[in-house]
Amino acid sequence: MKRIDKENYYLDIAQTVLERSTCLRRCYGAILVKNDEIISTGYNGAPRGRKNCADLGYCTREAMQIPSGERYELCRSVHAEANAILSAARSETIGSTLYLAGRDAKTGELLPDATSCAMCRRFIINAGIERVVIRRTPTEYTVVHVEDWIREDDSLPEQ
Repeated sequence: MKRIDKENYYLDIAQTVLERSTCLRRCYGAILVKNDEIISTGYNGAPRGRKNCADLGYCTREAMQIPSGERYELCRSVHAEANAILSAARSETIGSTLYLAGRDAKTGELLPDATSCAMCRRFIINAGIERVVIRRTPTEYTVVHVEDWIREDDSLPEQ
């Protein structure tokens, strides 16, 4: 029997975490790992005490006809990456790796284009996370060095 590599091991756990997501569009799961130990987990869902879209039976962004990838501030959910960071002490996040998996809520298919939104990228940078590993297929993934997100500042207007 072939042993699973560490990146896919942690991505499998992130993929299990996304099963707690309450989003009706895209489900994400994230885990933070440092020194080969899981620090925290997070999935996308409404803030504690508020109704989730799954509870409401509709997506507020879809009801407002907001295209995917736009106007995240109108989403009811706290993103998976943010929830994982909120559940960890900064001393634990510095130098850690965030593993991220996403799937389409309607089809159940993995999202080959999964990535962190601009706001989550800022959280990741400030948390001192070193790498983000994003699942593409059941065995393929992309490794992002957070230093690249710092250097390639997407918050500045193009010139």
